[in-house]
Amino acid sequence: MTVPTLSPRALNRALLARQLLLERSTLSIPEAVEQAGGLQTQYAPSGYVGLWTRLRDLPRDSLTAALEDRSVVQASLMRVTIHIVSRREYWRYALGVRRARQQWALRVPGGAGEAAMVEAADRIRAALADGPRTVKELGELGVGFVGNLGLWVDLVRVPPSGTWERRRADRLALAEDWIGAPDATEAEGLTHLIRAYLRAFGPASWRDIASWAGITATDAKRGAEGLTLASYRDEEGRTLVDLPDAPLPDPATPAPVRFLPHWDANLLVHARRTRLLPEPYRPLVFSVRKPFSVGTYLVDGVVAGSWSAKDGRIVLDPFEDLSARDRRAVEREREALEAFSA
Repeated sequence: MTVPTLSPRALNRALLARQLLLERSTLSIPEAVEQAGGLQTQYAPSGYVGLWTRLRDLPRDSLTAALEDRSVVQASLMRVTIHIVSRREYWRYALGVRRARQQWALRVPGGAGEAAMVEAADRIRAALADGPRTVKELGELGVGFVGNLGLWVDLVRVPPSGTWERRRADRLALAEDWIGAPDATEAEGLTHLIRAYLRAFGPASWRDIASWAGITATDAKRGAEGLTLASYRDEEGRTLVDLPDAPLPDPATPAPVRFLPHWDANLLVHARRTRLLPEPYRPLVFSVRKPFSVGTYLVDGVVAGSWSAKDGRIVLDPFEDLSARDRRAVEREREALEAFSA
């Protein structure tokens, strides 16, 4: 059989459709978070802006309420980076990435050995047995928890921290206490990572899937065993895989202006094939001089500039000249985001 070839624009429109960026959705917050493959939230407001740009009529405090009622949870997951995921998918994500994260930690030069990690994890379980505590309250136990302790004990970051109102996600709880005992196996977790990535970002290569999840390509292929996947190629002849029933819009589908939050996962290297972020603009978004990153806005499905919040205003930094029509569309979204943020 001839394997269909997908153009960069076809891959771009597939990504936008799956990320709910072609049309604002009426999905619930947990459903939208699942569809997007989780929301990356090193900067707490990113989750709020990420949902605002995808959902219709979203009250800003609705995400805080979802974190409080535990229908969504915040934890260090893919690539040991803070993500918001739905409660019902948390354990599949956590168990899917656990082994790769621990193996990575053991390879870090000068790191503690596995026995020391397990001992420290037992101590932090005991410290959190009576309920959530902040990193400050944990004292020396909390030092470096992102890079070590959090890899040997499943922790979630719980409100009021990690919200719009209190942005530092430094209040920790044991995942089993906060959302219940694990309800998945490692194998089910790996399979979930493949399905979740393709549902949110596909079609994609095995390397892209592994890069996003923080696992090896070998583990990614192992996770796909038993899945029925469709095959494609990109214009450079690379093999891409996908869920057979996932949307592939007409490449001519119009794409509205959309504002993306800081550290939006669609701009990372695993999604380069979609050309959402033109390579000449990548240093303007991610660089050692901008560790905080920037928000960006899309015009016709491509980053055309960045935005930031200053003194209650949303301020734009255009990367290119736009038509008068596109400038008006950008301004409408800018005003809407400013009202949402106020």
